[in-house]
Amino acid sequence: MSEKVSDYILRRLREWEVEHVFGYPGDGINGLLAAWERARNEPRFVQARHEEMAAFAAVGYAKFRGTLGVCTATSGPGAVHLLNGLYDAKLDHVPVVAIVGQTARSAMGGSYQQELDLHSLFKDVASEFLETVTVPEQLPNVLDRAIRTAYARRAPTAVIVHSDVQELDYRPPGHEFKMVPSSLGSSGWHTEPAEGALDHAAEVLNSGKKVAILAGQGARGAQAEVQQVAGVLQAGVAKALLGMDVLPDTLPYVTGPIGLLGSRPSYEMMRDCDTFLTIGSSLPYSQFLPPFGKARAVQIDLDPHMAGMRYPYEVNLIGDAGATLRRLLPKLRQKDEGTEWQEELMASVDRWKEVMRRRAQVSADPVNPEYVAHCLDPLLPDDAVVTADSGSATNWYARHLTMRGSMRGSLSGTLATMGCAVPYAIGAKFAHPDRPVVALVGDGAMQMNGLAELITIAKYRMSWEDPRFVIGVWNNGDLNQVTWEMRAMSGSPQFVPSQSLPDVSYAAFARSLGMTGIRAERPEEVEDAWRQALESGGPAVVEFMTDPSVPPIPPHADWDQIEATAASIVKGDSARRSVVKQGFKAKLQEFLPGGRPHPAADERNERDRSHEGDEGDGTKRNTDG
Repeated sequence: MSEKVSDYILRRLREWEVEHVFGYPGDGINGLLAAWERARNEPRFVQARHEEMAAFAAVGYAKFRGTLGVCTATSGPGAVHLLNGLYDAKLDHVPVVAIVGQTARSAMGGSYQQELDLHSLFKDVASEFLETVTVPEQLPNVLDRAIRTAYARRAPTAVIVHSDVQELDYRPPGHEFKMVPSSLGSSGWHTEPAEGALDHAAEVLNSGKKVAILAGQGARGAQAEVQQVAGVLQAGVAKALLGMDVLPDTLPYVTGPIGLLGSRPSYEMMRDCDTFLTIGSSLPYSQFLPPFGKARAVQIDLDPHMAGMRYPYEVNLIGDAGATLRRLLPKLRQKDEGTEWQEELMASVDRWKEVMRRRAQVSADPVNPEYVAHCLDPLLPDDAVVTADSGSATNWYARHLTMRGSMRGSLSGTLATMGCAVPYAIGAKFAHPDRPVVALVGDGAMQMNGLAELITIAKYRMSWEDPRFVIGVWNNGDLNQVTWEMRAMSGSPQFVPSQSLPDVSYAAFARSLGMTGIRAERPEEVEDAWRQALESGGPAVVEFMTDPSVPPIPPHADWDQIEATAASIVKGDSARRSVVKQGFKAKLQEFLPGGRPHPAADERNERDRSHEGDEGDGTKRNTDG
């Protein structure tokens, strides 16, 4: 039997060592699906419930495995559905290839069913490489370039194949005019900066007395080198959200995440430093970096396109983080005078951890959302892979989870799209079937995408060596992050018609699929719920009934800002009393000495208890711990 174009595509993917392709069927890729049958499902076709989820799963797979992610979809609506996941890959610099079907060539231009201008559709998201295969001889060049470019540019690329072309006999390009042969593979390489630039960078870093380092996902392959630099410079290290797993939080000089979802030690370190080193990060929030002109600064980034942004860097080193730091380290002088600075940072980290513990134990109605993440932290296995969605739950992921051991964690860092955590986790589970995977999701994201993908998890649950796959849902009946953004940024009260969510029993839905489903409605149930889910021996959904009035307070917020926000909403917000109360209680934890309750806290708590039930809902409040 002759080899078809579709057969060749799958063979070439296998030769590139692609093991999984995430997708959803449709007649625009019928030729490929038939080839998969002939190829005995190699590479493995993983069926999502929606093409957007297939793209997200490919992104999660690529992020956590460190290799190419591949997704596929039919023409027309299938192609459209891929876009959000591919944009997530584009903005977070993840190598993903999309293989997309297209209407038969004979029907093009005839307003045929599912005929779209796919080049116009994909020209931005797949701007690094986008091509349509119209004759067999274009392969393997088109597919090879799509894969090689995705790796090299750390970006999504797309290959469009007409449905009738998929069915043609494959013919390789010949040794003749207007034929383009191709070859497999690309060697590993390192980009390194010039010697003079390294000397300049060393002079800047050696001159500082208070050095702050910001590490992003680009520093992931340079963990040992970043630790060495921090030791030599007596520096503190803050982490961008995409770089949460770059360094363990057990290192005493790691100040935690930075930005709106960050920690106060990271904020204060950037505010007070005199020297600043960025490694593999393009954090967009420049207000959380050192004040302009206050610190001398050096940046290391692999991509010159991303260099020199966010801060007036004195030196921009273009190169692989590990290779660049190895050449830079011999030029750095061991600092002794900086010991006091690093010790101050360590003390600040210890204080912040105590504040986080106290915030988690503040009473709420019914459960404090911070307490949910706080209880999960010590239960997480040291080899867990954690995904977080976009929403208020992201705050608790960033501030309460301690990265340690070989833990991995990621989220939609730049697109910040909702609905990614569960399909990310599916991709992660196929990337690491021998490791436990935990997805942290708000109820809005769970309703948007997560519920349907529970079906995918149930379908493939027997595929994984380690059966642990836990989804934690913060169920607060509110699109909470946007609600708080409206309150804090525009002084607007909660707009109930847009923000309120219907109550769904996520645990019951999980049980209907044969999975473990647990619902925790009181603080004393939280820790045991996590423990049961992690020990269930298979996929589990555990939902927590949390209080939407607990504020995700930014690390730089002071009392004046808290009071201003409270004053702006107190007259119109439907949850105004609980919002004001929870905001003041959470902020108060930063001002209590040691581990002992402060008299002011007792007075506030007594006043809170006297007003319970004022909203007329008759709900009894519980105390976390």
